[in-house]
Amino acid sequence: MERHIQILLNRISCASVTVATITLILLFLRTPETCIPEDSKPKPHHKFPKSTCDFSHRTFTSIQKRNKQLWSTNSWQKKVQSFESLFRDLQSLNHLQNHSKVLCVSAGAGHEVMALKQIGVGDVTGVELVDSPPLVSRADPHNLPFFDGVFDLGFSAHLDQALFPSRFAAEMERTVRKGGVCAVTVEECGDGEVKEIANMFRKASCR
Repeated sequence: MERHIQILLNRISCASVTVATITLILLFLRTPETCIPEDSKPKPHHKFPKSTCDFSHRTFTSIQKRNKQLWSTNSWQKKVQSFESLFRDLQSLNHLQNHSKVLCVSAGAGHEVMALKQIGVGDVTGVELVDSPPLVSRADPHNLPFFDGVFDLGFSAHLDQALFPSRFAAEMERTVRKGGVCAVTVEECGDGEVKEIANMFRKASCR
């Protein structure tokens, strides 16, 4: 009696597995109704869509078009103009010339890089943890991929946001030639804070 029950249970199990397998196959072969319009022509990949959004048309925006849109905004232009004013002050102090090689550290989206180019500085390199082509390349500000003393001026508007400010300043200073300039901008602070920042730069002139 027990043997007959065991045989019956085995048959039921086999039947269940068979039904489940057939159902799974049908689900794979069936194209989700939300993916493909009824009047579309069948294509081989329709049998196995990766998601219900695979068939939707996605617009591709080139970097050039995206940059053009970004650079035309009032917010972008105001920031660039602000940096232009700052760099013209550096020019008046004879710390920056059109032939200067400039490094912008933690350059963000590249406002300062564009500002330098717009006032006539041709050799400008901008670096940030996340690149923003064509203005900014990817590099770790705490471990800059440049030889010692290759730049005339190092600039950063984000020293106060650095994870390791001393290391950040040391790397920035290392890449600036002897007699060059390290220029940083920070939020309004007192004489004590200014002195503390200046002490991070031991070789290049700090403004």
